[in-house]
Amino acid sequence: MTFDYPAAWSVKDPAGELPEGGGAFAEVTNEAGKPLATLRTNMAVGSTCMDRYPYSVLDSEELPQLMQGEGTPRFMYETRGNSATPGPADTPAAAYGITSVPAPTGDSASCIFHFFNWPPTAAMFGANFNPENNVTPGASSLPILEQAKKYMETDEYQDIRRMITSLRPA
Repeated sequence: MTFDYPAAWSVKDPAGELPEGGGAFAEVTNEAGKPLATLRTNMAVGSTCMDRYPYSVLDSEELPQLMQGEGTPRFMYETRGNSATPGPADTPAAAYGITSVPAPTGDSASCIFHFFNWPPTAAMFGANFNPENNVTPGASSLPILEQAKKYMETDEYQDIRRMITSLRPA
């Protein structure tokens, strides 16, 4: 797999121990060395989250160039929880990445899982929104979900979005 990224950013490959049987594990950092996204292939998936939370899709784009089997992969930037109902404990309130799981229906969704079908199992390319890494000027006093929404207005978010949506087979 290959992708485009800003010249000032860095890619560490491998970024850690590779899964049994091989695969990719790369981490993309900005010029300050803050992690912005991780690409992993040959992922073991199977986690479940039965609880449901209010959700919001902030951004979405289909990525047919990554189609493998069922479910067209799509870039997603989404949230869980709201001011009245917090999202799941110890999981992200907002995240961006590629997924091929069916889109939520209704007014609630389970935890955020950004995995997509990629031989031999699954892959992921994205990250959790983290105010320590994803700096949004003027938003530090806002609740996390408001910070996540404002992050979309930054050049950094636009660069991340372009990078992730540029992912393609090498």
